[in-house]
Amino acid sequence: MDAIKNPFSPGAGSPPPELVGRANILEQVRILLGRVQAKRSEKSILLTGLRGVGKTVLLNEIERIASKTGYRTVLVEAHEDKSLAALLVPPLRKLLFELDRVAGAGDKAKRGLAVLKGFMNGVKVSLGDLEVGLDIDPEKGAADSGDLESDLPNLFVAVAEAADERNIPVALLIDELQYFNQKELSALIMAMHKMQQRRLPLVLLGAGLPILPRLAGESKSYAERLFGFPNIGALSEPDAIKALQDPTQAVGVEFEAAALKEIFRLTQGYPYFIQEWGYQSWNRATSSPIALQVVQAATATVIQRLDENFFRVRFDRLTPGEKKFMRAMAGLDPNARRSGDIAAALGVKINSLGPARANLIQKGMIYSPAHGDVAFTVPLFDAFMLRSMPVLDKDA
Repeated sequence: MDAIKNPFSPGAGSPPPELVGRANILEQVRILLGRVQAKRSEKSILLTGLRGVGKTVLLNEIERIASKTGYRTVLVEAHEDKSLAALLVPPLRKLLFELDRVAGAGDKAKRGLAVLKGFMNGVKVSLGDLEVGLDIDPEKGAADSGDLESDLPNLFVAVAEAADERNIPVALLIDELQYFNQKELSALIMAMHKMQQRRLPLVLLGAGLPILPRLAGESKSYAERLFGFPNIGALSEPDAIKALQDPTQAVGVEFEAAALKEIFRLTQGYPYFIQEWGYQSWNRATSSPIALQVVQAATATVIQRLDENFFRVRFDRLTPGEKKFMRAMAGLDPNARRSGDIAAALGVKINSLGPARANLIQKGMIYSPAHGDVAFTVPLFDAFMLRSMPVLDKDA
């Protein structure tokens, strides 16, 4: 088969040829955007799910929908090495300059820039060369206290009022929300509370790992009244088959039914893995239909690629102690991975696992679906751990 015409697109956030199984989520988003645009209150949406389920793909699609319906969009990705303030200041500066250039009466965009300058001074964020053009006097007392929980809501009000003056709604999209610390997440929740209270046209659409609802609730008890937390899971078998079949049929190629079933079994319905198996199966096939034997032959290549790229980059961030913790996890029944069982497998006391467990949660490698339980945030990571560390060496 012609590799250039391969319809599959494995990659971080790469849009699949068919975005299937997410219609309900996208309908929720359309309602949210429409209601905010009409100045009606509606909960913002924070998507949750494991790695590889397509949260980033959905955020990118949501940005496209928002832009198409008249929103100005700000799309950022959180990570461990950058504060919330440092992440938001550059795109908000750009947004305010854009609003200032839109024809219309009023000067709230200029006020927004002055509030932003005060915010930057308060939280000690510097833009370096980007501060050229921001040589205006900060507005004193608006968002310059240095207390993020106080200042961020005031900054959001200034930005949203500038947008409202120009009748332009704003969609703030943030990926990997779980990397914000409790104070940052609390400030963000408080800022969005202000938006809802005042019916201002700024909406948050975010994504994070399954721990996100708990983190938000711990930051502010009213978070569940501000946000919807739809869970983005693996695709059902019919949707997984559609994700494989529709793109190939569009170019005159079929899969055998047995090949489709095998890919679903291997991938467990996770969209990223579906793209990988589809991509390699296409490249290995010589003719249509793509047969079960082709999928089976492609599997070794897929696993090697996943091990070297998708799994290894996460594994290499771990300390030796963290690797042992995860190897012990991998050897347990997936439905019974409790901290006590991991301690028993390692031959240590349960309280000694606390630091490794906390670090792995912070790194986004595991989460706690229930008290005392732990689970991998990356599907199929247990099989990778068993391949990488065939023997659990307790003394290493």
